[in-house]
Amino acid sequence: MEDRFPKVGVGVIVIKGDKVLLGHRIKKSHGTGTWSFGGGHLEFGETIEDCARREVKEESGIEIKNIKIATVTNDIHKNEGKHYITIFVTSEYASGEPKPSDEADEWKWFKWEEMPRPLFLPIENLLQQGFNPFKVQ
Repeated sequence: MEDRFPKVGVGVIVIKGDKVLLGHRIKKSHGTGTWSFGGGHLEFGETIEDCARREVKEESGIEIKNIKIATVTNDIHKNEGKHYITIFVTSEYASGEPKPSDEADEWKWFKWEEMPRPLFLPIENLLQQGFNPFKVQ
């Protein structure tokens, strides 16, 4: 029997003014059709901050700055048979215009209280924790 372990994901909350950036997921792995922050798998030997920069650049084409570790969620995607520990970071928009990619067919800025639905499971779990990047934790 194969040993199965959770994978580590990094979710990047990009803040610009009073809004956050969300992409509409089209990747076939899991979460297709949901809205999500940029992010992805932490690679072996990579810092969380470098992962955040790399994933946001690859997926949306923008640059970010002031990356800070915020919180963690335990995300069990039952229908897909996947389990992730998601490390959420906050960051500030630095430059560039968000563009569609093979991860997301569109990117939009939303107020925290007005995020679209359905949301990717890790974000739903984040909201259940009461997390809000605009309020002191």
